[in-house]
Amino acid sequence: MLSSPRVSSQAEIRQEFRMRVERRDALLLPGAANALTARIIEDLGFEAVYLTGAGLANTHLGMPDLGLVSVTELAETAARISDVCRLPLVVDIDTGFGSALNVYRTVRLLERAGAAALQIEDQIFPKKCGHFADKSVVPLPEMVNKIKAALDARGDANTLVVARTDARAVEGIEQAIERAHAMTEAGADVIFIEAPESMEELHAIAKLPAPQVVNIVIGGKTPMPSIEELRGLGFAIVLYANAALQATILAVQDVLGHLRRTGSLAEIEDRLVSFSERQRIVDKDAFDALEALYATRQPMR
Repeated sequence: MLSSPRVSSQAEIRQEFRMRVERRDALLLPGAANALTARIIEDLGFEAVYLTGAGLANTHLGMPDLGLVSVTELAETAARISDVCRLPLVVDIDTGFGSALNVYRTVRLLERAGAAALQIEDQIFPKKCGHFADKSVVPLPEMVNKIKAALDARGDANTLVVARTDARAVEGIEQAIERAHAMTEAGADVIFIEAPESMEELHAIAKLPAPQVVNIVIGGKTPMPSIEELRGLGFAIVLYANAALQATILAVQDVLGHLRRTGSLAEIEDRLVSFSERQRIVDKDAFDALEALYATRQPMR
């Protein structure tokens, strides 16, 4: 970021993020599918940002979350976010894009792109959104091998490996918890049981030994407890992966719908961010200063 050079190295960011997660006090983790949203998340004072696979598919491809994003598209987006955002970046790598060998390469790519944590799940490829029906999961030994590949591939021991299981929807909560124990034994740093369907299930998940993620999806299957309740249960991370995306869709429909109906935005200017605020978010002053620096610098002879 031009106006605010990194005051910490990636290694320091990862180390601090690991310690933050280990506090288990319900860190709010909003999702971003692009660098602009990540800038806004940082500007609002959040402590970390999540690169959402579903959001990336919806935003960049205009397609549903069905495993259609490629590893290169994901890595490019992660790098763009890391270029302009100093927050720890948690990246959703879906199923790792193939076998354990693919997971190994994916982890190396994303760590170089600036990831502080990598989330891998146990669905069969191509995967589906965690709150869709008709999901399937791979055999547990296959997922364990993927976790081990991810751990071996990371260059920084403080890069967190977040292991997600979608077994709740396939085999029930008890099997999901058994998988979570096996993933912890395999070395996963953080556990994520996707789409629990009741407060009782959240209470059971919270008793697992490793730090836990709960994913709050507006319109999804999981209850929406308060942040105080989740902190009291000891969840480490409270993920709102696509809240920004859902808000964006509604705002675009609202504003452009008005424009289509009336041919003008004069009556609803207050629903648009100002021109100056838009430039502040993208740090235009820093680019102006840099342009002036190079315009006045004398060439070397």
